[in-house]
Amino acid sequence: MARIDLRGDALPEGPALRDLLPRADFDVSAALEKVRPICEAVHHRGDAALVDYAEKFDGVRLESVRVPARALTDALEQLDPDVRAALEESIRRARVVHRAQRRTAHTTQVVPGGSVTEKWVPVDRVGLYAPGGRSVYPSSVIMNVVPAQEAGVASIALASPAQADFGGLPHPTILAACALLGIDEVYAAGGATAVAMFAYGTESCPPANMVTGPGNIWVAAAKRYFAGRIGIDAEAGPTEIAILADDSADPAHVASDLISQAEHDPLAAAVLVTDSLALADAVAKELEPQVAATKHIEDRIVPALGGRQSAIVLVDGVAEGLRVVNAYGAEHLEIQTADAHAVADRVTNAGAVFVGPWAPVSLGDYAAGSNHVLPTGGCACHSSGLSVQSFLRGIHIVDYTRDALAEVAHHVVTLAEAEDLPAHGAAVKARFGWKVPGK
Repeated sequence: MARIDLRGDALPEGPALRDLLPRADFDVSAALEKVRPICEAVHHRGDAALVDYAEKFDGVRLESVRVPARALTDALEQLDPDVRAALEESIRRARVVHRAQRRTAHTTQVVPGGSVTEKWVPVDRVGLYAPGGRSVYPSSVIMNVVPAQEAGVASIALASPAQADFGGLPHPTILAACALLGIDEVYAAGGATAVAMFAYGTESCPPANMVTGPGNIWVAAAKRYFAGRIGIDAEAGPTEIAILADDSADPAHVASDLISQAEHDPLAAAVLVTDSLALADAVAKELEPQVAATKHIEDRIVPALGGRQSAIVLVDGVAEGLRVVNAYGAEHLEIQTADAHAVADRVTNAGAVFVGPWAPVSLGDYAAGSNHVLPTGGCACHSSGLSVQSFLRGIHIVDYTRDALAEVAHHVVTLAEAEDLPAHGAAVKARFGWKVPGK
């Protein structure tokens, strides 16, 4: 892994610091032009376009885009019992956390006779995406479905790429996860075609109000293409881990955690920020045998760890390290320092924070109860991960009596006139015979 030395006077402020930190090349704008014709083909040709693109991109000719109900049942019946138990526990823990995020209506009495109530209403229909490229992600099914269900979304559909090895169906573990969650509307559609299907609707799939879920650059580009027509969670980029560690950290733990994210994708980012040169050297030494002992070495891990998006960043102390990780805004941030809880409390920018040696990112990926659909590419500086709130809309209900309106009418008229919008004021005057109380 490359090293970036920010000790001494080398640690700048603000945007200059962000510019020094490693980040993957991920040009959504360039991809946007390539997905545009795909999205419009789905718009105009519907299911026929989905079938053609599945043959082109996934190597299989579909008989039906929608997955038959029997395929879901069969996938669950044939699921390895240990995998089923693990998925069920992941679902249980995710429900515990996300159920606590539910919001209730709240009424504020502004003045006697005048109130504003904020109520929370779920979106009517969501389309959820589960990737199926280099790896299969039943965990992403859980992370998308559970918050949507806990928010009260009435109509939930899921798409995942067709797999030639499974007769054109999505991966059976994806289907089994859907069955466990009670999701019976599932489509064999991948990448930009899946997003377009949900955005426009086709003969077999009604349009959705919102699309969520991680994916590759083509999914991100399609989300950008449809932003405004549908709601989206985020334009997810390559996964990231940043670890802030001092000399109290175990180098074997740190190395294994960096590798765990690097195995996702050759563009995955693995960043260690430390004030300990000894730890940096020890982690670098640990990486070699651990990488050699695992899988996906040449196609993912080695290019990810050796890419421009990954580095060991040297700083003068933990306080300076906090400045670096807050500027970086990692998707996943581990704190492996002395007094890790106090350090974690000072983190302001991260998708999720993992505190101490016994909370690796892998735990959050599967069974912590937290959500693993998180902001990437520094977006944690302004955005949150997927939650129940993602699927809710706040609606204000304004309820005023005649007397309550009369009390504030002259202020409304004054402000309307100040903005040169006299009809706004007239709408109030008309209610009082054109003579406004208080004026």
